[in-house]
Amino acid sequence: MRTIVFNGRSVRPSKVLCVGKNYVDHIEEMNSVPSDLMTLFMKPNASITDELLSFRGEPVHFEGEICLLIEHNRVAGIGFGLDLTKRATQAALKAAGLPWERSKAFEGAALFSPFVVAPASLENIVLELSIDGALRQRGGTQHMLYPPSVILKEVQTFLPLEDGDIIMTGTPAGVGPIEKGATFTGRILDGERELVSAQWIAC
Repeated sequence: MRTIVFNGRSVRPSKVLCVGKNYVDHIEEMNSVPSDLMTLFMKPNASITDELLSFRGEPVHFEGEICLLIEHNRVAGIGFGLDLTKRATQAALKAAGLPWERSKAFEGAALFSPFVVAPASLENIVLELSIDGALRQRGGTQHMLYPPSVILKEVQTFLPLEDGDIIMTGTPAGVGPIEKGATFTGRILDGERELVSAQWIAC
């Protein structure tokens, strides 16, 4: 199984839970509308990778996200993640009313920074994604339709969470295709204080 790093130790997530449509600005840029129920989908452990892919049978798009690591049914860790998407495939699946797995759950579809111990309060957590030094995405828990406490409660109504599972909390506006050779730098901040960061070069 694929692993991530939490507080200096290796952890094997059994699954990655993903929240869709959690930022109004992203909903608008995708020409979509909010859902009546929280939009949730999953990526398997096999989706986790350290390699930032720009092409996987078609161009791959990036979505930067605040990610939560679960232990003992609570948020124990926090990190930055990239939810990679085959956008053309996703559009075709949506149009046909079919599930998204082919566009979201493929091998190499989830990248994560190291995870650090989550602060006691998640009210001021912010993500930033820069590409080749230019800020591309910025958003935080204060902008979410469903903040972390609501997400955790909703997920637990239908699916048990195991130690090491990751929740990707959705993406703000600014998503787009990955250009080969581009340098991606993701950061998680608590207010103005950086908690963790990671960098990848697209291949």
